[in-house]
This record gives sequence, structure tokens and C-alpha cells, in this order.
Amino acid sequence: ASAKSNMAFHTSAPNEAMVVSGMFHTRPKLVTGGRVWVWPWIQKIQRISLNLLTVNVNSPRIYTKLGVPISVTATAQVKIEGSKSNMLHTACQQLLGKTENEILQVATETLEGHQRSIMGTMTVEEIYQDRQKFSVAVFEVASRDLVNMGITVVSYTIRDVSDDQGYLNALGMKRTAEVQRDALIGEVEARKDAGIREARANQDRMKAKFVNDADIAKSQRDYEVNKAIYDIEVQTKKAEADLAYDLQAAKTKQRIRNEQMGIKVVEREKSIEVMEQEISRKERELEATVKRPAQAEKYRLQTLAEANKTKLILEAAAEAESIKAKGEAEAFAIRAKAQADALAMEKKATAWHEYKDAAVLDMYLKVLPKIAAEVSAPLCKAEKVTMIAGADGEIGAARLTNEVINIIAKLPAAVQQLTGVDITKSLTSTA
Repeated sequence: ASAKSNMAFHTSAPNEAMVVSGMFHTRPKLVTGGRVWVWPWIQKIQRISLNLLTVNVNSPRIYTKLGVPISVTATAQVKIEGSKSNMLHTACQQLLGKTENEILQVATETLEGHQRSIMGTMTVEEIYQDRQKFSVAVFEVASRDLVNMGITVVSYTIRDVSDDQGYLNALGMKRTAEVQRDALIGEVEARKDAGIREARANQDRMKAKFVNDADIAKSQRDYEVNKAIYDIEVQTKKAEADLAYDLQAAKTKQRIRNEQMGIKVVEREKSIEVMEQEISRKERELEATVKRPAQAEKYRLQTLAEANKTKLILEAAAEAESIKAKGEAEAFAIRAKAQADALAMEKKATAWHEYKDAAVLDMYLKVLPKIAAEVSAPLCKAEKVTMIAGADGEIGAARLTNEVINIIAKLPAAVQQLTGVDITKSLTSTA
């Protein structure tokens, strides 16, 4: 029954980690908030809590730096770090199998030891007046040790600092007395300053009253004098104003006339500007409709003329090059043909020189059938032949054949006259 229960999937809550060890695992397998398959007998599953633990750190009657014993009570929140694999493996090696109370006891002793150690390096005034500094020192030192156990210090707060010797009360009484003394001194000084300021204020008030009365009398006198002066000036200014009015009216009329003349001048200038703008517009229109098209046509004709000129020059050059190349080719062909003919003639001359009459006879025999064919060709094309014979002559086809033979028979004599070669003799000697 036990083997059957172990041979299954196991799941863990978010606040705990499962540790699977045994076969197939060189290092324990850690699962937080998931599930895992466990084989019976050859594997083992254990669980470790990841809950947040509250630690009450009490350090009663610990002697501070100057030998004054005080008591400090603090609260810390610690937990096994499950999000970091290395810290979780460390916690499993050192705390696996322990209950939460046992883990809490380990954390409490560690924190209390470091808290007592830090208290011994500070004075009562430093601990009491700067609790933040004391908390940071304990937090940093304790965290380093607890991290090596896989435990993280989430927070550390001082709840109370007290002593049974009345030292803290004495510090408060001293400060209270200093505050009361300073308050009484301040009150006396304030009253003294108030009396002095009141006397000075009365003196200044009377002085100010006398000065004010003198100033009033002086001001009255000055007022009367100034009033008489002002009346004279007013009358003078009034007369000047009357004369100035007429002068100003004349100036105003003159200014109006000047403005009117200026308006007319401006109107004329504007009219001239409009006319100039119209003339400029006409010139631009004329340039756009007449001058520029003419220039464009001129440029087009010039461009075409230049193009035709260039074309003719290029065509003439190309034709000259073509004629030159053709002449060179023809000259080369003529020269090559002449050289070939000369070589052939030289070969024939050499052959004739070597073979003499035999060569001529051979050529004669080769050409003779062609000559016979040429002689009889006109007869072949004739549609009708009329043969006229004498009394002793042959008639019919024999006559026609004999005519062809007679023509061929005269050929050796012609060859002998032209070349000096006696074909008949050559044939006889060859036979």
C-alpha cells in the first residue's frame, strides 16, 4: 500500500518546495509550486516550507560601547529563498527535515547574536537617536550569515529601546531641562527686547510728530507760495494757449493740405507703378509668345544643321573608309590572284619545259572533244539543214559528218602555226 502511494505524481503548494532524491538524480531535484513523478523504493520525496517567518529578536541588558546596559527589542521577517536554485539547495542541505519552529529558532539565535554584537560597538545615544543606522548594520551583517543557510532577511525593524538604570530618562530630562532653560531665557530676552523696542517706538513717535508738525507748517507755506506762482503761470499758459491754438490750427490746416498733396503724389506713383508693371507684363508676354519661340526655333534649326553637318561628315568619313578598305581588299585580291596566276603559269611553264610535246599532246587530246562539241553545237540547234552537193560530192548525213571532221582536221595545222608544235608528228612519234 505504501509503495502504491509513493508511485504517483506529487504536487506542491506555492508556499513549499518538494525535494526528490535517489536514483536518476546526482543532485536533489527541487520543485516549487508544481508536480513531480516519484518512483517507489528508489526515490524519496521531502518537503520544505517557504513560508514567511516572524522573528522576535530580544537583547536584554547588553552593554554598549561606553558600558551602559540597555535592552533592544526588534522584529524581523525571514524566509527560505525559493526563487534562487543555489540558495534553495543550500537550505535543503542545512535545514531539510526541520520544522518551522526549528528553522525559526536558528534564525532567531543568528539575529540575536548579531544584534548584541552591533550594540557593543555603538553608544546609547547612537542607538537611541539613529535607529536607522543601527537597523541597517544589523540587517547587513545578519543577512550575510543567513544567506549562507539559504535564508533571506526580508525586513528588520527596531520596536523598542529601554534600560533599567534610568539612563534614557536622564537623557530625556537633560534635554527637557535644556529646552525649558532656553525657553525661559528666550522669554526674558523677548520681554527686554519688547520694552526697549517700546521705548524706542515712543521716542520715535514723538520725534516723528514734531517733525511732522514742522513739515506741515512748511508745507502750508510752500503751498501758498507755490499757489501764487502757479496762478501766474496758469494765466501765462492760458494766454500762450490761446495764441498757440490759432497757430496750431493754421499748422493743422497746412498739414492737412500737405497730406492731401502727399496722397495725390502717392496715387500718381501707384499709377506709374501700375503702368510700369503693365509694360513689364507686356514685355514678358511678348518675350514668351514671340521672342522665346523664335529663339527656340532658331536653336532647333541650328541643332538640326549641326546634326546634318555631323551626319554628312561622318557618312563621308565612313564612305572614305569603306572605299579605302574596299580598294585595299581588291588590291589584295588582285595581287593574290596575280601571284596565283603567275605561280600557275610558272608551274605550267616548268611542266611544259619538262614534258614539251607530250604535255602539249596531252592538252590537245583533252581539248579536242570540247572543240568538236563547240563545232557541232550550232548544227545541233538548227531545226532544218539543207545540204547542197556537187555531182561528185557526198549527200545526206555523211556529208554533214565529213564537214565536222574536216573542220577538226584543220586544227593541228592551226596549233602548229600558233605554237610551233606539230601535233601530228608528236602523235606519230608517240605511237
